[in-house]
Amino acid sequence: MVGRSCSYQHPNGRPCRATPMRDEPYCFWHSPETAEEAAEARRLGGLHRRKKKTVAAIYGLGGLRTIEDLQGLLETITIETLVLENSITRNRTVGTFLSIGAKLLEVGEFAERLAVLEAAIKPREANPADEVLGLP
Repeated sequence: MVGRSCSYQHPNGRPCRATPMRDEPYCFWHSPETAEEAAEARRLGGLHRRKKKTVAAIYGLGGLRTIEDLQGLLETITIETLVLENSITRNRTVGTFLSIGAKLLEVGEFAERLAVLEAAIKPREANPADEVLGLP
Protein backbone atom coordinates (compact mmCIF):
# COMPACT_ATOMS: atom_id res chain seq x y z
CA MET A 1 0.00 0.00 0.00
CA VAL A 2 2.92 2.38 0.58
CA GLY A 3 3.71 4.53 -2.45
CA ARG A 4 0.26 4.28 -4.07
CA SER A 5 -0.97 7.27 -6.00
CA CYS A 6 -4.26 8.39 -7.50
CA SER A 7 -5.21 6.72 -10.80
CA TYR A 8 -6.48 9.97 -12.33
CA GLN A 9 -4.74 11.26 -15.46
CA HIS A 10 -4.75 15.03 -16.04
CA PRO A 11 -5.80 16.19 -19.55
CA ASN A 12 -2.13 16.72 -20.42
CA GLY A 13 -1.45 13.05 -19.59
CA ARG A 14 0.34 13.77 -16.33
CA PRO A 15 -0.76 11.47 -13.50
CA CYS A 16 -2.18 12.81 -10.24
CA ARG A 17 0.40 12.19 -7.53
CA ALA A 18 -1.98 12.49 -4.56
CA THR A 19 -2.48 9.55 -2.24
CA PRO A 20 -5.73 7.72 -3.02
CA MET A 21 -8.40 7.26 -0.42
CA ARG A 22 -8.45 3.98 1.50
CA ASP A 23 -9.62 1.10 -0.71
CA GLU A 24 -10.14 3.50 -3.65
CA PRO A 25 -8.14 4.04 -6.83
CA TYR A 26 -8.66 7.85 -6.66
CA CYS A 27 -7.78 10.65 -4.26
CA PHE A 28 -10.47 12.82 -2.65
CA TRP A 29 -10.27 15.36 -5.48
CA HIS A 30 -10.75 12.86 -8.31
CA SER A 31 -13.04 10.21 -6.84
CA PRO A 32 -16.50 10.17 -8.43
CA GLU A 33 -17.91 9.36 -4.98
CA THR A 34 -16.59 12.62 -3.49
CA ALA A 35 -17.13 14.86 -6.52
CA GLU A 36 -19.79 17.02 -4.83
CA GLU A 37 -17.73 17.44 -1.66
CA ALA A 38 -14.60 18.25 -3.68
CA ALA A 39 -16.52 20.84 -5.72
CA GLU A 40 -17.80 22.44 -2.51
CA ALA A 41 -14.29 22.44 -1.03
CA ARG A 42 -12.96 24.15 -4.16
CA ARG A 43 -15.77 26.72 -4.01
CA LEU A 44 -15.11 27.45 -0.32
CA GLY A 45 -11.38 27.73 -1.00
CA GLY A 46 -12.04 30.31 -3.69
CA LEU A 47 -14.40 32.20 -1.41
CA HIS A 48 -11.80 32.18 1.34
CA ARG A 49 -9.13 33.62 -0.99
CA ARG A 50 -11.52 36.34 -2.19
CA LYS A 51 -12.64 37.06 1.36
CA LYS A 52 -9.02 37.36 2.52
CA LYS A 53 -8.27 39.90 -0.23
CA THR A 54 -11.47 41.83 0.46
CA VAL A 55 -10.86 42.03 4.20
CA ALA A 56 -7.25 43.11 3.61
CA ALA A 57 -8.45 45.87 1.27
CA ILE A 58 -11.20 47.05 3.65
CA TYR A 59 -8.81 47.31 6.59
CA GLY A 60 -5.82 48.51 4.59
CA LEU A 61 -3.83 45.48 5.70
CA GLY A 62 -0.65 45.16 3.68
CA GLY A 63 0.86 42.43 5.81
CA LEU A 64 2.24 41.77 9.26
CA ARG A 65 5.95 42.10 8.54
CA THR A 66 6.77 45.37 10.25
CA ILE A 67 5.99 47.05 13.55
CA GLU A 68 3.98 49.62 11.58
CA ASP A 69 1.90 46.85 9.97
CA LEU A 70 1.20 45.36 13.39
CA GLN A 71 0.36 48.73 14.90
CA GLY A 72 -2.02 49.50 12.04
CA LEU A 73 -3.92 46.25 12.51
CA LEU A 74 -3.93 46.69 16.29
CA GLU A 75 -5.45 50.16 15.87
CA THR A 76 -8.13 48.77 13.55
CA ILE A 77 -9.13 45.90 15.80
CA THR A 78 -9.13 48.17 18.84
CA ILE A 79 -11.52 50.57 17.11
CA GLU A 80 -13.70 47.66 15.95
CA THR A 81 -13.75 46.34 19.53
CA LEU A 82 -14.55 49.74 21.06
CA VAL A 83 -17.77 50.01 19.01
CA LEU A 84 -19.08 46.80 20.60
CA GLU A 85 -21.46 47.00 23.53
CA ASN A 86 -19.68 47.92 26.75
CA SER A 87 -18.90 44.80 28.76
CA ILE A 88 -16.25 43.39 31.05
CA THR A 89 -15.04 41.11 28.22
CA ARG A 90 -14.77 44.02 25.78
CA ASN A 91 -12.88 46.11 28.33
CA ARG A 92 -10.49 43.26 29.09
CA THR A 93 -9.89 42.82 25.37
CA VAL A 94 -9.17 46.54 24.95
CA GLY A 95 -6.81 46.37 27.93
CA THR A 96 -4.98 43.49 26.27
CA PHE A 97 -4.73 45.50 23.05
CA LEU A 98 -3.32 48.46 25.00
CA SER A 99 -0.70 46.20 26.56
CA ILE A 100 0.26 44.82 23.15
CA GLY A 101 0.38 48.35 21.74
CA ALA A 102 2.70 49.48 24.53
CA LYS A 103 5.00 46.55 23.80
CA LEU A 104 5.03 47.41 20.08
CA LEU A 105 5.95 51.02 20.93
CA GLU A 106 8.75 49.78 23.17
CA VAL A 107 10.11 47.42 20.52
CA GLY A 108 9.84 50.16 17.89
CA GLU A 109 11.71 52.61 20.11
CA PHE A 110 14.48 50.08 20.77
CA ALA A 111 14.75 49.37 17.03
CA GLU A 112 15.10 53.10 16.30
CA ARG A 113 17.69 53.58 19.03
CA LEU A 114 19.67 50.59 17.79
CA ALA A 115 19.63 51.94 14.24
CA VAL A 116 20.96 55.31 15.47
CA LEU A 117 23.74 53.60 17.46
CA GLU A 118 24.70 51.36 14.55
CA ALA A 119 24.81 54.38 12.22
CA ALA A 120 27.04 56.25 14.71
CA ILE A 121 29.43 53.32 15.12
CA LYS A 122 29.70 52.40 11.46
CA PRO A 123 31.86 55.39 10.37
CA ARG A 124 34.11 54.91 13.39
CA GLU A 125 34.82 51.22 12.74
CA ALA A 126 38.52 50.65 12.23
CA ASN A 127 39.64 50.02 8.69
CA PRO A 128 42.92 48.01 8.57
CA ALA A 129 44.07 50.11 5.62
CA ASP A 130 43.79 53.26 7.74
CA GLU A 131 46.43 51.93 10.17
CA VAL A 132 48.83 51.21 7.33
CA LEU A 133 48.33 54.74 6.00
CA GLY A 134 48.60 56.26 9.49
CA LEU A 135 45.01 57.58 9.48
CA PRO A 136 43.07 57.94 12.75
